[in-house]
Amino acid sequence: MGSSFIKLSRQKNVLLIGLDRPEKRNAMPKAMMRELREIFLNIPDDVGAAVLYSTSQHFCSGLDLTEVKGQSVIDCFNFFRQWHEVFGLIQFGKVPVVAAISGAAIGAGLEMASACHLRVVDDTAYFSLPEGARGLYVGLGASVRFPRLAGTALMMDMMLTGRPLAAQESVSRGVAQYIVPAGAALDKAVELAAIAASNLPMTNHAIIHALPRIVEQGPDEGLYTEALIASVVQSAPETAARMDAFLHRKKHVPQ
Repeated sequence: MGSSFIKLSRQKNVLLIGLDRPEKRNAMPKAMMRELREIFLNIPDDVGAAVLYSTSQHFCSGLDLTEVKGQSVIDCFNFFRQWHEVFGLIQFGKVPVVAAISGAAIGAGLEMASACHLRVVDDTAYFSLPEGARGLYVGLGASVRFPRLAGTALMMDMMLTGRPLAAQESVSRGVAQYIVPAGAALDKAVELAAIAASNLPMTNHAIIHALPRIVEQGPDEGLYTEALIASVVQSAPETAARMDAFLHRKKHVPQ
């Protein structure tokens, strides 16, 4: 697989999805949207996790605004809804997705990173929502996803003032989970993706599909859903084999 804006490769059962438009700091045109859609719709069966990264210095500087300037309200609406679909395929797709972030993750770049399940930043990374200063508003899902990561107050601050969120603060605020030295984000992301890929597909499906929905439910409904999902996952034949191996190992641990 390959495309003009995306570089694909494999490390065993981990799919590496590289944003590859370095001359525009990975500003995303419609063509990149279509390519991402096809990739996440067609994850190979032998892939257990994916890593989203940049092939160059900056993760993503946002949308290619030259393609949306002057559009009608309905055309803009449909454009944003198409991006919602693509980012939905990342968040609620076939496999866990780890974002490896270096340099700028601005606007839509932050929104795309927010759709991933784990985020690794290196020391050069920073997040920014400059829409306020540009007379715009976020349109690719940040209003839904980012406050759930870091709170409404932080998003409001970033949009009203335009101030960047540096790598270290992004970890302390819960936006990213891991911070590594400059240049090491991709290796760490691949390491984490390989661990996630070693889980059973049914377990990973429950984690990335059921958990976010349970969090949005009331306590009683959430407990019911949790019990139901746990029962379904535990009933899988692959789970029984892993449980047997675990219990057999425990029986032979020296006292």
